[in-house]
Amino acid sequence: MAISMEQQLETMVQQYQNLIYSICYKLIGDYFDAQDMAQETFLSAYKNLPYFDGVNERAWLCKIATNKCLDYLKSTGRRQIPTEDSYFLSLGPQPSSAQSSIEKDYLETEVRKELYDCCCQLKPPYRDVAVDYFYYEMDIGEIVAKTGKNIKTLQTQIYRAKAMLKKLYRKEDLRNG
Repeated sequence: MAISMEQQLETMVQQYQNLIYSICYKLIGDYFDAQDMAQETFLSAYKNLPYFDGVNERAWLCKIATNKCLDYLKSTGRRQIPTEDSYFLSLGPQPSSAQSSIEKDYLETEVRKELYDCCCQLKPPYRDVAVDYFYYEMDIGEIVAKTGKNIKTLQTQIYRAKAMLKKLYRKEDLRNG
């Protein structure tokens, strides 16, 4: 019995979603944009399944993700106006790898704290869903098991929470910038 393209995509998403997201996050460095690029990766894979030879599915998806992210970075690079800070940072000396790792860990901790704070600013039911999905990185199945809610309801709440969080992040950037 042959499996449908939808079933094949569902299997790929379940098997590789964390890998693809982590690739996108490492390349882009923004939580929400990385999620968008991961989703774009799977959409592109779905559209191109008829042309895929079936050999090394993981490498094929990683290549799609990398190309999607590089295209995204090229397009945002053209739209982005360099700031004084970014200019001077690009000229400055490169820190040692140990110092860089410490800074990276600190920045990641700060980003996660900011994400948690923004999730907590949302009103119920979006607050709980956002904390579980975005902060604790639970997948939709785990949240369904935890809450007993309908999967479609949770998908809608996640989608809306994501839009609300983007607005909150932009407000924070405007206040801090």
